[in-house]
Amino acid sequence: KDAGKTWGSVSTPHGDNHDIWIHPENPKLMVQGNDGGANVSIDGGRTWSTQNNQPTAELYQVNIDDRFPYWLYAGQQDNSTIRVPSNPPYSSPAGPQGYWQSIGGCETGPAVPKPGDADIVYAACKGRFGRFNFRTGQEKQFYVGAANMYGHNPKNLRYRFQRVSPITLSPHDPKIVYHASQFLHRSKDEGETWETISPDLTAFEPSTQVISGAPLTRDITGEEFYSTLYTVAESPLTPGLIWVGANDGPIHVTRDHGKSWTNVTPPTLPKGGRVQTVEPSWHRPGRCIASVLRYQLGDWRPHIYRTEDFGATWVHLSSASSGLPQDTPSRVVREDPQREGLLYAGMEFGMFVSFDNGRRWRSLQRNLPVTPITDIKVHAGDLVLSTMGRSFWILDDLSPLHQFGHNKVQDTLHVFQPRKAYRVRSSRGGSRGGVQYLSTGGFIDYHLSEDVDQLTFEVLNADGDVIRQVESRRGRRPARPRDTGSGMRPSPRIPRATLGRTAGAHRYRWDLRHGGASTSARPGRPGALVKNVDTGQMERRRPSGRGPVVAPGRYTVRISTGATERTVSLEVLVDPRVAADGITQADLEAQVDLCLRVGGLSARASALGSRLSRAQADKEHQDALQGLRSLRAELLTSTEGRYQRPMLRDQIRYLSSMIGRADQRPGKDAYERADELNAWLTRLESTFQELTNR
Repeated sequence: KDAGKTWGSVSTPHGDNHDIWIHPENPKLMVQGNDGGANVSIDGGRTWSTQNNQPTAELYQVNIDDRFPYWLYAGQQDNSTIRVPSNPPYSSPAGPQGYWQSIGGCETGPAVPKPGDADIVYAACKGRFGRFNFRTGQEKQFYVGAANMYGHNPKNLRYRFQRVSPITLSPHDPKIVYHASQFLHRSKDEGETWETISPDLTAFEPSTQVISGAPLTRDITGEEFYSTLYTVAESPLTPGLIWVGANDGPIHVTRDHGKSWTNVTPPTLPKGGRVQTVEPSWHRPGRCIASVLRYQLGDWRPHIYRTEDFGATWVHLSSASSGLPQDTPSRVVREDPQREGLLYAGMEFGMFVSFDNGRRWRSLQRNLPVTPITDIKVHAGDLVLSTMGRSFWILDDLSPLHQFGHNKVQDTLHVFQPRKAYRVRSSRGGSRGGVQYLSTGGFIDYHLSEDVDQLTFEVLNADGDVIRQVESRRGRRPARPRDTGSGMRPSPRIPRATLGRTAGAHRYRWDLRHGGASTSARPGRPGALVKNVDTGQMERRRPSGRGPVVAPGRYTVRISTGATERTVSLEVLVDPRVAADGITQADLEAQVDLCLRVGGLSARASALGSRLSRAQADKEHQDALQGLRSLRAELLTSTEGRYQRPMLRDQIRYLSSMIGRADQRPGKDAYERADELNAWLTRLESTFQELTNR
């Protein structure tokens, strides 16, 4: 406080402090940044705000398991390895933080889940390999070489492991684990024994083999080694076709499980850069894409290369004419497994996409923060990112990108074929702590070439009956799905879908529910289906709100502007976890049938309540006013005592809540109660007719 004459120590919520900003006019207000996030102080550093209110994790990579919903895995700087769900699998009393789990290794990772058993995670800590068992909470240690590297000159080490030493699994045999120093190592027994299947595949120039920081600030952490392998990937098409890249420039490939190796480094690639990723093609065995990072050497240009002939020749994909900014270093490129030629590039300052195998790139930034993209995975039709400072991000449902350019989106209305939708009930705890979870449902993407005055969205069942209808017209607010608190609740953190009418691309989320029902359909409107409890037949009723979740099956989505109409099919699948619990298609159909039946009771009760209100205000029925009041009390609420007693309408709602809360076949009592409520309501309707003579 005295211009440096004396100094005092100030504690912060996290270690490894990197930066601080002090308000020039109010020095007590400051923002401080560290490896855990950012903190704000308004009292000169005596107290600080929490870091748990911001998604600022620094993540080195992302891996994904094969569960439903899938979970994301990474090494998280200065904390630990971590796994989090793409969507909450259940309710957590602790909110989103209740899902965050440490899974072995340490901050650098990587963390790779075992296929078929996500509770087994292969994780590393600065080159030290471990097998973590989530069920026991223990991690078996299997270090390659088992030697302490700290404080050594790397040229004297038997094995050089840098901070983020790769771990990857064979796509053809999940028992095969690859791990890398300057050599490629392979294990077939989860790390208990390792075999070296390559020579030194780095440049290993003598001038780079020094103790980091020496002689002034000798780094004794043993993790800043140059000339190590940084990326390893086996072809998903050809067993034994393995590509590796080093953090000092070379790229090598083997086509015989490591028996022989070929240096295939692009001749125009400047020396010394870190080969951040190699991406073997999902479509052609000889194709591979390499991304090289060189900003540590003062080179801020992107360096992306593609080969079609196993590395014999390369094409440069990141020149000035490619559409990529020339001051944006490249980190990672991935190929879409479904659409050949569709590439995703993660850069130092955001995301780009190419539809022509890298010849031309365009921005895919959307609402993604400007942040380094450290890794990309395409999984289950989603684009999953890890970032250095803004945590995980997911671009949900790549269906429009898969179809873009293959269809005539210049038509007045074009509807993309949606992917299959899972009938999933969301957790209720996924909207706190800055975490955004996707609302469940069927996502319909469409494109308008011009603004339209009206747009209608309809869902038809297999019989061609309209079960859901939403309209958007000029001069009225777009329709939004209504939250009924039934467990299918969308997160308030993500804007709810609206039926957009402006020119451009739009996405509408159908929540996989039937429309609610009133007493009758409007003239000229098809209405929604409701079961008549007396006849057992389905009747069309005017949509109002939301009904029950539909049963698994194939549905038709129809979107029209009045002049133009388009239809696409949408398949709704059962939640795999529900199926594993023994719930059948017949069970879910029975549940929907009863829910529709009870929905009809609710619609009749509401209609009777409206008719009662009108009758009580009608002077013609003043002689029956006492009877109407008694009828209303029995239908709506009883005012006896301090607390109102729930009567028929609330009893119907109570039953509806019980039978629609979980995926199940309704119990015997539910059917019996529905019959009782139907008889009760029928009696009240008859009484009303007698009182009003109508």
